[in-house]
Amino acid sequence: MMPGESSIEAGLALARQLFDTIGRRSFDGVGFTRAAYGEGEQTAHDLVAAAARDLDLDIAVDAALNLSMTLRGDDPDPPPLVIGSHLDAVPQGGNFDGLAGVLAGLACLAAYRAAGVRPPRDIVLIAIRAEESAWFGAQHIGSRAMLGTLDPRILDEARRIDSGLSLAEHMRQAGADVGRLRNGAALVDPARLRGYLELHIEQGPLLVSRALPLGIVTGIRGNLRCRKATCVGEYAHSGTAPRALRRDAVFAVSELVGRIDELWRVIEDEEGGDLVATFGRFSTDPNAHAVTTVPGEVVFSFDARSHAQAVLRRVEAALRQAMDEIASRRGVTFTCDSFTGDAPAAMNPDFQGLLSQGCERLSIPAMPIASGAGHDAGDFAAAGVPSAMIFVRNDKGSHNPQEAMEFDDFALGVRLMVWFVANLKG
Repeated sequence: MMPGESSIEAGLALARQLFDTIGRRSFDGVGFTRAAYGEGEQTAHDLVAAAARDLDLDIAVDAALNLSMTLRGDDPDPPPLVIGSHLDAVPQGGNFDGLAGVLAGLACLAAYRAAGVRPPRDIVLIAIRAEESAWFGAQHIGSRAMLGTLDPRILDEARRIDSGLSLAEHMRQAGADVGRLRNGAALVDPARLRGYLELHIEQGPLLVSRALPLGIVTGIRGNLRCRKATCVGEYAHSGTAPRALRRDAVFAVSELVGRIDELWRVIEDEEGGDLVATFGRFSTDPNAHAVTTVPGEVVFSFDARSHAQAVLRRVEAALRQAMDEIASRRGVTFTCDSFTGDAPAAMNPDFQGLLSQGCERLSIPAMPIASGAGHDAGDFAAAGVPSAMIFVRNDKGSHNPQEAMEFDDFALGVRLMVWFVANLKG
């Protein structure tokens, strides 16, 4: 039995109240800051947990401090459905990234409570810790700790950008069981979950441009990253060093950028493949550069994303080959931190079909859409859990205070989630 409209409205009213309260508590004068394993994230967790207790949900916190809120189903035998997202936000970010997914799940469970009916199975809403890589340089910490895929070395190697303290120290201060996390064992058995569902704002412009409120995610791009690379050449006088004798680091890295840009064009325009590539940092030493100085060092970063792992492997090979060739010809050296990355993650086709069916039944305009950004849903999918995502139209992009999700669009996402919960079989 599915909750009626008045019950769904009650759940939406709770979500609206929490958007306002958490937003006020985390606004820093410019944007919304909720530091991973810090005060802002903890405040949001406390407020959500208090609301869940008022709904008489079963509350639990795991070793990584992920918060689970369970509504018991009509039948205890089927494996539970997990609904989840994160509550941290990047420094001076927006109020909807992550928070919308947790509050959508809470609104869904509140609707069942208001209707006085049970869902067909247990529904576990999880507020996941530390999804954003902005804080520790490592992403999806909470979900990976839960699924047993968090590299324990990160606990000591990753340091938060504002405090300089390690992830382990911040976890310990927040009350996490760091000792248990060091053994890398999963905190939940993925094989015992029916699936994972996450609502999230779209972080791009496609739904806005198509005038559609919702998107059904088909997959999440994998990524290839080098967080810091350095090209070292030789400083020289800009007026006296001829081209043939220069070891110009800026020209060398600029050539590298051009080579990757041309590869991107070939893959996208000529082959019809999927790729985005970004050199996100590109800087000379401010203590050494000058208008009259040939730059001898450039520090840069690289990020490539694709739905095809073969494309990412091809890009890495091309990047390394170009570095070697340019270094030999221009007399520079390239050094890189380790390349890291995540494999592309496909969303479950059956779940996508059920969400599409729900949109038809509820007369909600929607479209299939790929995700260029990473999400906790990708980690659940990689662990073998059938996973799905609902994107909500959001103007002005993401990771900035201008995130502009309309509450009416969010409400459609909640209605679709309630329908999905009521109609999921197996």
